[in-house]
Amino acid sequence: MYYFLAFLSGILISLTILQNGELAGLYGLYVSTVFIHLTGLMIIGPVVFFKKDKPFEKMQKWYLYLGGAVGLITVVCTASSFGRISVSAIMALGLLGQSITGLFVDRFGLMGMPRYPFYKSKLIGLVIILAGIISMINNLEVLAVASSFFSGVTIVVARSLNGKLAELTSIRISSFYNYVTGIGAAIIVFLLLGGNEPIYSGIVISPHWYIYFGGALGLGFVAISNMIVPKISAFSLTLFLFVGQVFSGLLIDSLVLGEFSVRMLVGGLLVAVGLTVDLCIGKNRKKQALDSNAL
Repeated sequence: MYYFLAFLSGILISLTILQNGELAGLYGLYVSTVFIHLTGLMIIGPVVFFKKDKPFEKMQKWYLYLGGAVGLITVVCTASSFGRISVSAIMALGLLGQSITGLFVDRFGLMGMPRYPFYKSKLIGLVIILAGIISMINNLEVLAVASSFFSGVTIVVARSLNGKLAELTSIRISSFYNYVTGIGAAIIVFLLLGGNEPIYSGIVISPHWYIYFGGALGLGFVAISNMIVPKISAFSLTLFLFVGQVFSGLLIDSLVLGEFSVRMLVGGLLVAVGLTVDLCIGKNRKKQALDSNAL
């Protein structure tokens, strides 16, 4: 079930990218980021209040509350890469950053996450996954490459912090703090970098009402992530999210934009095959361990 939820989360990411992209095009990246977090907070805030969750009653380690703020670094990193390298390259390099960071999180149990052993036999799946990532990269620029890669690192860090906080408190409280710290960071980033945003030319209301609900879908993604992060490895979660995002993104591009990327299709298929191989090897290893214990 958790793997399916991870795949579903990838689909939600594609939908929010469509919504938030249109919102950013109308009002600017940094204004839209503030609006998205405000929308999410306006939804989760009343839920936490009426459920009497008492988010301020028992505080955990301070750094566990920084998931939303770290998530803003992801936005800035991807925004700085946009237009300098292709979108497929940004996604691929972000996936590479997520995959490597996820392996470290799994191996050493960073940020309080469960530890998962690494077997040499898993290199087979990793090589296939790496081939899929490379197939999506068609142009390189040093700073944009580094920024895109680092965006993947921050995604895993933010996800792990939120997941650990949810494990210690609740999914609702963790989601609440994600938007509290997120909107605080978004306002600071807007004040520093948003001086040329289109909103200064006047406020325009879009006839596409759905673009204003990206924060709601984002809240669903955050809540699901908080649920499944402690249950499956960071590496597997990253890849299931990516597979769901790639194939739903290809469908959206075809239906909405009339575009289709063979490069993304090939890369997504290779990642999916590599993920399947990795999961099969992990399952066999677990079975062998159980058989050995039984003897």
